[in-house]
Amino acid sequence: MASVYLDNGATTSVAPGVLESMLPYFSGKYGNASSLHQMGSEARHALEECRAKVAKSVGALPDEIFFTSGGTESNNLAIKGAAFAAKGKKHIVTTRIEHSCVLNSCKWLERQGYQVTYLPVDSEGFVSPDALSQAITSDTLLASIIHGNNEIGTVQDLAALGKICSEKGVPFHTDACQSYTKVKIDASKQSIGMMTINSHKIGGPKGVGALYIKKGVKITPLLHGGGHEKGMRSGTENIAGIVGFAKAAELAFAARQNETLSPLRDRLISGVLQIKGTKLNGPAGNRRLCNNANFSFLGVEGEAIVASLDQEGIFCSTGSACSEANLEPSHVLTAIGLPPELSNGSLRVTLSRFTTNAEIDYFLEKLPHAISRLRKISPFGRV
Repeated sequence: MASVYLDNGATTSVAPGVLESMLPYFSGKYGNASSLHQMGSEARHALEECRAKVAKSVGALPDEIFFTSGGTESNNLAIKGAAFAAKGKKHIVTTRIEHSCVLNSCKWLERQGYQVTYLPVDSEGFVSPDALSQAITSDTLLASIIHGNNEIGTVQDLAALGKICSEKGVPFHTDACQSYTKVKIDASKQSIGMMTINSHKIGGPKGVGALYIKKGVKITPLLHGGGHEKGMRSGTENIAGIVGFAKAAELAFAARQNETLSPLRDRLISGVLQIKGTKLNGPAGNRRLCNNANFSFLGVEGEAIVASLDQEGIFCSTGSACSEANLEPSHVLTAIGLPPELSNGSLRVTLSRFTTNAEIDYFLEKLPHAISRLRKISPFGRV
């Protein structure tokens, strides 16, 4: 087998049909959506058609969807934009297991004089609704809680968390980059005030995403220019990318991934747990992202596992690709209570709807040999 790509939580390939939908907007239909002439109108029509499609997919109105360059920009816009727009309020609630762009945005705001409460999670990565309720004060301007965790796959109960925020009059933001198209999301029914989604996690191109902002939620723009995206995000819209994003979402929803990927994920988990000294990180079953599995292997370094599998043509990661170069223990695994010897021996395996049973078989064949060999030479001792 030439190669087995199991790092879809980092990025996905552009799905068949997506590139074809984008191609006309690189050449024949390359107009600027802000131009008044016919080619500009053609681009504007495509833009608004995609906006409507993305909005419908999350139970939003088209005017509530703002296209960005991706998840990091959307999260920064949501958090910093809400902070700048809040009159007098200086408190934000988030969790210890957020994506680094959320945590670093919050840390930056702390240096500007804001206060941030980082909620703890249980051993499976779940936030307590009661803890959220108790953390919110009269000074709270925003609560930001990730939907599907990018490392351990934990899927939070948005409806329960959103209800608490709604009752307390605090906007609720969620990073749904990993869960979008895999878990049912209804922004209105789940009391979501803002939501981040992006393209390259769902079979679309890199460099494009969106932020849902519920009507009435106050945001101060971070980028100033020609007033694109109704003044919320200046910069000429990436029409080709947005078209690809909307097409990727359409195809991903049609694939019914939760039904098709969950059995494959569970078979993978069952096979890996046959290896002695192995622990599954995060929950099992339907409270976990259908494409995510995360393991710790006692007595082995995660980087060594990744390198060993790479030699067999199998591509995985030790955690979030956005912070994998940092050799510090994963903040997510630390937050769920894992000691360093288990955090440092972690492996994240993330599937796509194109992952095959044969690829899982190959992975399950090669992984035990890699773990056994590495444990024999490990300075941490054998299991």
